[in-house]
Amino acid sequence: MGDSHLKPFDLTGRRILISGAAGGIGSEVARLCAGQGASLVLVDCADISTIRERVGEDIAKRSTLHSIDTSSRTEVTELSRQVGAIYGLIDTVGICPMDDWMADDWDASLDRVLSVNIKTPINLTRAFFPAMQAQGEGRIVLCGSVAGWMGGVQSGPHYAFSKGGLHAFVRWLARRGAPSQVLVNGIAPGPVETAMTAGGNYNPDAYPLKRMAEPFEIASMAVFLCCPGASYASGAIFDINGAIHYR
Repeated sequence: MGDSHLKPFDLTGRRILISGAAGGIGSEVARLCAGQGASLVLVDCADISTIRERVGEDIAKRSTLHSIDTSSRTEVTELSRQVGAIYGLIDTVGICPMDDWMADDWDASLDRVLSVNIKTPINLTRAFFPAMQAQGEGRIVLCGSVAGWMGGVQSGPHYAFSKGGLHAFVRWLARRGAPSQVLVNGIAPGPVETAMTAGGNYNPDAYPLKRMAEPFEIASMAVFLCCPGASYASGAIFDINGAIHYR
């Protein structure tokens, strides 16, 4: 490890891909990674101008920006050809519709949630994991949820189902990455103040901390898991839920 223990949060010279970069958590991840010296590949389904606006011009001009549908294996495979090998992958993509699972047309919502929340991490890791193995190092951080443990606070069954599956996938992939020093972890936030939760009738007064999380508080853990200080963490889901749920 050399003198890396003296700089536990340093990402200088590291190339990090952030998916969902235009979102509340993803844009904070971008700002924090840039602040630690990383070079960034920013990916989102939003158009390039929106990604640039969300992360800020200063970060955007020092990054490469890509507008793709990460639930499409074809588009993600093409992205990997353009981008090449990376050191870190932080996936923050996710949707959580507030709808009625008993409604006649709910199956379309179920299909969409599973496509975005399950296919995205599968597609991204299939595309970038082999090169990490070949180079003998890498970090992967996937975004789960407290819903994956206890059903969530306001989320529907499709979201809880997808995040529980994501937690299992983290452990599955970590076993396969460890021999090549590719560390795979997940984060499981409680409710966060983002566009995804807006209008969801959350009641922060009912939570132990009397508030929802800020995107910065979730992004900080995701970035740390790519840093030298997290070099012995793999196969874990890190709970950041303000004492809402214990395991």
